[in-house]
Amino acid sequence: MADNSTVARPYAQAAFEIAHESGELSAWSESLGAARDLLADGQVADYLSNPALSDDRRLEFLTGLFATTGGRVLSGSDKKGTNFLKLLLEYGRIAALPEIAEHFEALKAKVENTIDVIVTSATPLSASQQLDISTALQARLGRSVNLETEIDENLIGGAVIKAGDVVIDGSLRARLSSLANVLIT
Repeated sequence: MADNSTVARPYAQAAFEIAHESGELSAWSESLGAARDLLADGQVADYLSNPALSDDRRLEFLTGLFATTGGRVLSGSDKKGTNFLKLLLEYGRIAALPEIAEHFEALKAKVENTIDVIVTSATPLSASQQLDISTALQARLGRSVNLETEIDENLIGGAVIKAGDVVIDGSLRARLSSLANVLIT
């Protein structure tokens, strides 16, 4: 059996094409994000995997959940979103919704020429430091940068920057580890 990531790609591509053609990338992104968060809860996934439930009952349950979380497209108020959920239920692919959301976001970021960047530092970064990092990454990557910061006191100093597949480790911990390797050899 294929893993959810492999299964998710064509569904994410189809959802993306529907959203892009109708100019609703943000709405679909929001709804799929809500779906990802809801299905990350093991109780929801367990409930949906109950074989005693019909697909109609599962659909009713899901659209009700999405309506309460602000996932407009998948809440039953949008025919395309409802049909998308029906398709996933019919083919037993509802468990792949979190991965579909991830692939959808990657396609959306590519079209919008944006990239999500996580900067992990030992101490909080000032607004000017965040702006400097964002500006430098935008110039280097040629894309708009959505910067998110995290704190990891184990870094000792410096920062680790993750932008898609690019990782820049400028942490003091990495430098000390490198120095230790040089001294050992």
